[in-house]
Amino acid sequence: MTNPRPLQVREQNLIDLYSHCQLGMTPKNFYAKWDVNHEAIARICSRSLSTVRRWFSKGRNYRSPMPSDLRHLALMDFLLEHFEEIPEEFLKILCSLTGHQ
Repeated sequence: MTNPRPLQVREQNLIDLYSHCQLGMTPKNFYAKWDVNHEAIARICSRSLSTVRRWFSKGRNYRSPMPSDLRHLALMDFLLEHFEEIPEEFLKILCSLTGHQ
């Protein structure tokens, strides 16, 4: 195991920016903006289909999404909006971070 990298000012500034960022998008707003179904929203948020259906329910079956779900949807919205501007190499790095130490 290697030693963790020390943080420089720019990395600390980035952490401050990220931690104070109020990034969030409701499932209803995401659904209204993009032509997706509930299955896609479930995949984006790593939730079950029944959980997502409850976000769109009314009455006692309704359940609120968690803040992490709102952040997932906002990040996905950002990626979809700026997909053409994101270099392919960056997308490869981003999507290969799973299991990256």
